[in-house]
Amino acid sequence: MSRVGKYPVELPAGVTMALAGNVLSAKGKLGELKLTLADSIEAKIEGSKVSVAPRTKEAQARMMWGTTRANIANMVKGVSVGYAKTLEITGTGFRAAVQGKNLVVNLGFSHDVVYPIPSGIKISCEKPTLIKVEGMDKREVGQVCAEIRAYRPPEPYKGKGVKFEGEAIRRKEGKKK
Repeated sequence: MSRVGKYPVELPAGVTMALAGNVLSAKGKLGELKLTLADSIEAKIEGSKVSVAPRTKEAQARMMWGTTRANIANMVKGVSVGYAKTLEITGTGFRAAVQGKNLVVNLGFSHDVVYPIPSGIKISCEKPTLIKVEGMDKREVGQVCAEIRAYRPPEPYKGKGVKFEGEAIRRKEGKKK
């Protein structure tokens, strides 16, 4: 039985939820997000709370119960506050800059890496070695960060590459004479 699913999601001031069929939509100051509910899950909006319950006692319905509740909580936080992640670039000559609708990153290759910024995501570079990714969809912010990091993940000998802020890189000892 889900321990997460049985707690209702509180709606902060300025956030409204609507249920049309099996599509749940949240509107807030940052925009609107939609979530298609699984057939085995039902949602109820009661005042400023959204509760989720499984329709059957099957294992699949119980698994989706907590997942759906967590997705709804992420939607509510996304449209009210938003999500942000920061990437750090380490390495001599490695830098990033936003040019128009593209993120241009120099990672030591023979060419610059040009990453087109998806709609709904805001990328800024306060310093040439810091990339801040912001958006209202938690999954999309994480996916964009993962795609940027995948161009040059940090290597274990010198720690050069793109890493998340606060990420610990396991370092290895180099060759010995």
